Amino acid sequence: MWFKNIIFYRFTENVSFTAEQLESAFEEHLFTPCKSQELSRYGWVSPHSSMHNQQVFQSNGAFLITAQKEDKLVPSSVVNQQLKDKIEIIQKQEGRKIYRKEQLSLKDEIVLDLLPRAFSKYSQTSALIVPQHNFMVVDSSSYTKAEELLNLLRNSLGSLAVKLPDVNHSPAVMMSQWLNQESLVPAFKCLEECELKDQSGDGAVIKVKGQELQCDEITMHLDAGKQVTKLALEWDETLSFILHEDLSIKRFKPSDQLSTELNEEDSEDPLQRLDSDTARLTLELQRLLPQLLSAFGGEVVR
Repeated sequence: MWFKNIIFYRFTENVSFTAEQLESAFEEHLFTPCKSQELSRYGWVSPHSSMHNQQVFQSNGAFLITAQKEDKLVPSSVVNQQLKDKIEIIQKQEGRKIYRKEQLSLKDEIVLDLLPRAFSKYSQTSALIVPQHNFMVVDSSSYTKAEELLNLLRNSLGSLAVKLPDVNHSPAVMMSQWLNQESLVPAFKCLEECELKDQSGDGAVIKVKGQELQCDEITMHLDAGKQVTKLALEWDETLSFILHEDLSIKRFKPSDQLSTELNEEDSEDPLQRLDSDTARLTLELQRLLPQLLSAFGGEVVR
């Protein structure tokens, strides 16, 4: 188990969850399948298939949680074709025009008729809550999906005071300076991938991959006013990732050395392996995130 993406949230109030408190809070929000006339369902599931009737996995003070969503797949092309056929029949039989309000009503009827025969698509989103270090991270590349999990957690707990980190220096400006070999924190190393965006009206985007970034060609783009919006980084020879200007992280991967260490800790017991992976993930995030925030001048104090 290793997160592939990181969206980082800071608790704005001190929290002191226990696994038992979370389990109790989740009871009324467990995932259940869609009923015949429902388009989607969302709720808590176990973070691992080996866990039975348990929605919270605890490891060294951190809590791993997972939400699951079921979406009924009703192809819009099928709905639109059936709507078109139905409108043509009504117009032919009754000799009248079908206005937008009635079209929407007919469309809803068609969707409800198709739902019992629709296929289901399932997706899961996991999060790691680390109360003692006052943060949580969501394994998602989408803020919409991350907020969906936060809303479920908020509804389960009654309240949830979190915010996205706010730093003193613009990440786009700082990452651009790093490519000019300025101000790069020693623990971080630029890899061979980035995205530059023109800050003028046209917003032209240049994507670079598999090329040394600290070179004359990149410098020319930076001198022309472009800024780095995505940058591939290695941290402490332990992790690699793509850092975005909003501080979200994509393609979050352990180094070969760390992967070897994780594999050496492998166990035939899946829950022992989950415990080992969760503990190491928590440890590395506890080290990485403060350094990352510090690289952009630290968090804004309000």
